[in-house]
Amino acid sequence: MADFEVPTLDEVPRVPRLVEGAMRHSRPFAAAPEHQEALGFPGQLVEDWHDKAIEKFGEILDRSRPLRVYMDACVKCGACTDKCHYFLGTGDPKNMPVARQDLLRKVYRRYFTPAGKWLPWLVGAEDLTEEVLDEWYSYFHQCSQCRRCSVYCPYGIDTAEFSMAAREIMDHIGKGQKYCNEILGKVHQIGNNLGLPAPALANTLEGLEEDIEEETGVKVRLPLDEAGAEVLLVTPSADFFAEPHVDGLIGYAKVFHQAGVSWTISSYASEAANFAMFIGSYEQMKKVAERIRKAALELGVKRIVVGECGHAWRVAYSFWDTLAGPFDFLDPNYPVPQHICEFTYDLIQRGELTLDKSANDHMTLTFHDSCNVARGSRMGDAPGGQFEIPRAIIKACCNNFVDMAADTIREATFCCGGGGGLLTDDLMELRVKGAQPRMQALKQVADAQGVTHMAAICAICKSQFAKVMPEYGFAMDAIVSVHQLVSNAIVLDGQKTT
Repeated sequence: MADFEVPTLDEVPRVPRLVEGAMRHSRPFAAAPEHQEALGFPGQLVEDWHDKAIEKFGEILDRSRPLRVYMDACVKCGACTDKCHYFLGTGDPKNMPVARQDLLRKVYRRYFTPAGKWLPWLVGAEDLTEEVLDEWYSYFHQCSQCRRCSVYCPYGIDTAEFSMAAREIMDHIGKGQKYCNEILGKVHQIGNNLGLPAPALANTLEGLEEDIEEETGVKVRLPLDEAGAEVLLVTPSADFFAEPHVDGLIGYAKVFHQAGVSWTISSYASEAANFAMFIGSYEQMKKVAERIRKAALELGVKRIVVGECGHAWRVAYSFWDTLAGPFDFLDPNYPVPQHICEFTYDLIQRGELTLDKSANDHMTLTFHDSCNVARGSRMGDAPGGQFEIPRAIIKACCNNFVDMAADTIREATFCCGGGGGLLTDDLMELRVKGAQPRMQALKQVADAQGVTHMAAICAICKSQFAKVMPEYGFAMDAIVSVHQLVSNAIVLDGQKTT
């Protein structure tokens, strides 16, 4: 049980009372020197941190025209104040997007505007002090970069850009976060977030092949490092070791098998996730993305398919082309990149999969739109495909589906509470409280329409919900993968019957 007060789930959503400094104590573990230095950052806070921070801030402003516009555009209208799940769950006013932005904006005004340089007290400008830096470290690690606030902002101000910039500045002066930076080091050294070496990965895949054959009587392969395969699958490393993630991986394998499409995983670049986006480092994003391009070239594949990972899909869809492209060596008849949901949906549309919906009749399902898919990418040829395609797959596999309230899904979806590089146990209070709005929406359909399970297509969402759902009275296994549902329903050629 939590050692803090878990928010209540009310019948009607409410805006919390303001509790000044309620989450001031919340902060992630600091990165050790070896985690920082492996990424080219200082191992500890540098002596001239103030000047270097302002210098880096200036570089980011020169690089990012949108961020400079966002710094000047806010009119404090209040449209965003109650849109952040962390504010709704904690009541801390500095978790209002506008207040969190102002932690950076007041420093911007002091050093990068004429009024702030000469009349700082008049325009809300403040010096960058150690106290301000500490606030940055606390509150910019209380933003999951979900971008829900930007949907409601009349000026389209993106708080994620503020969080990414603040974290990038802090990394460059030696004040980095352990969770993200340690994970990035593992990707560079071994190829995935878990630090899973090739022999262990091969053993895992072999074990899954045996499990599938025992279940179905059909030999379904999960290939590794097979040159000449048509598809390179890059998927979150959670898919290799934990439920419900691994059940989704089994679903991918069954779909590829039934479609007769050869595929492979790369031990060199087995990881789809790119945590460098969370720390705002384009240099690190580029290095991680280039591993995937290199693996695709060396294996000679025709297309790249991305598994169920929200931010991996956003990075692939929005950034791969400029970070690691061109991908002109791939087959132009397929999208680059392609989401596993697009792949499966196309087969369903063409009638190439036999699906027994009754295999999922023990569940009444709803769907959680993951932030980076919903607000940072799309799927298919039509606008809104990122919303319609996963739901169409679920409905093709299940008889019982219910959507949550309209203002909590699709582009207005609430974050799971653990995204943006915050899925670490040292932030458990923040994660539980940040999940409250989604848990409230889930409870409404559970009470009114008998929903028993929630599906998602993001590894972080699935990991987060498995951890926090019990705090709100839901079963840990009430969160499922979309391709877990496909795995349950798909009927393979030659499959044994019970």
